[in-house]
This record gives sequence, C-alpha cells and structure tokens, in this order.
Amino acid sequence: MIRLSAIALLFLLLPYNALAAEVSNGAKIFNNNCASCHLGGGNILIGEKTLQKSALSQYLEGYNTDAIASIIHQVQNGKGAMPAFKSKLKEQEILEVAAYVFQQAEEGW
Repeated sequence: MIRLSAIALLFLLLPYNALAAEVSNGAKIFNNNCASCHLGGGNILIGEKTLQKSALSQYLEGYNTDAIASIIHQVQNGKGAMPAFKSKLKEQEILEVAAYVFQQAEEGW
C-alpha cells in the first residue's frame, strides 16, 4: 500500500512536467476503466455520488483530511457498486488515476 507520506513527498518533489505527465496518464487510465460509469465526473448508477469535489467530500471517507489517499483507497478497494481495481491496475496506475480525479474535482470537471 502506498504510504501517505510518500504521496505527499511525490507531489512536493516532482517537477511540474512530471506531474502533468502523471495526470495525462491518469486521464487515459480513467477513460479506459472509469468513464463508463463516471463520464464527465458523473455517476450513472447513483446520481448523487459523483466525482465532483462536494460529493467526494461528503461521501468519500477521509477526503477532507487527505483527498489523494482517500481516492486511492476507493479505487483500490471499491465500495458498494464500485468494483475494486487493486488487482486490475498497478499501484502506479492507481496513483495516476487518483491524481487525475483529484485535479478534475478541484477544477469542477
């Protein structure tokens, strides 16, 4: 499991271009694995549980204290109708898609 301190360090030490590449990879991973249910940050199964910042803050445990770690946990383990992706995606891919979801939520999708 990725440690929270490692995640924080990653975002503090990476140059902007590396982070941009990570988000770009995250967009590809999102489109290939998540967009079928979460296109445009929505949720086709449970309308109120979108990927908008306000919904993530309300429904995703720990989002308000450590958003990236909270998104990573959700992607890895799933919950309810959402499947777990820890056996389908590599750890780096999960980090990249979490960074993408976080950025998109911050920007309002």
